[in-house]
Amino acid sequence: MDQVYNGGLDVTEWVLYAFFLLFFGLVAYLRREDRREGYPLEDDVSGRHEPLGGLLFTAQPKVFRLPHNGGTVTTPIKDRDSADIKARRTAPWAGSPLEPEGDPLQAGVGPGAYAQRSKTPDLMMHGAPRIVPLRVAEDFYLDKRDPDPRGMPVIGADNAVAGTIKDVWVDRSEYLIRYLEMALPASDKRVLIPMPMAVIQRGRKRVKVDALLASQFAGAPSLANPDQITRDEEERVSAYVGGGMLYATPARAEPWL
Repeated sequence: MDQVYNGGLDVTEWVLYAFFLLFFGLVAYLRREDRREGYPLEDDVSGRHEPLGGLLFTAQPKVFRLPHNGGTVTTPIKDRDSADIKARRTAPWAGSPLEPEGDPLQAGVGPGAYAQRSKTPDLMMHGAPRIVPLRVAEDFYLDKRDPDPRGMPVIGADNAVAGTIKDVWVDRSEYLIRYLEMALPASDKRVLIPMPMAVIQRGRKRVKVDALLASQFAGAPSLANPDQITRDEEERVSAYVGGGMLYATPARAEPWL
């Protein structure tokens, strides 16, 4: 007679299968959670939401409590982005690039695009604004070994004088210079220049900003509070100056080849 063996599962196999199930559940959970900000996506042409939903594609709305009694935020939501984009599509199919309409620096597309962030300043642990000018951060100072840009003229991409540096904005959490505050000539308006977009030329005693022409600094966003900057204003300031790298002159937007 032939001998018959009954199959079975031992402890090792049970543990292996349990690991597979737990790992699959972890991947599904993480994929749902990473779809909170920026979702649901929209089809370029029709505006249809993508993905359409389902257990593995859409996170359930969750309420997050903000620090320093900043209220709550619920994500994800089904509301559309309310940004006012001044641009048109160059082709009717999905993925086609956008071409600015009117002033390209104000269009909000390309290198001038920005995220809609909170209209409150970024705060430190104890609740004070993180990024402020030196006139507010009285316990901060510039190292004597580095050039002090205050009082230096700002030179645009056309080598014309755009204004004069009046103050330096510092990050009190990371001890970095974030912005240079420039006063426009014959005007009370002051604008901020992101520090990565500026070059302090010690020998020539000037600040060079190749992103914009001298006349274009007047269109830079203004701050609601002259002594602090909100997260939303940070986005718009950086977008305006960064957009000049492509849109400051028509020649910059042309292909190189």
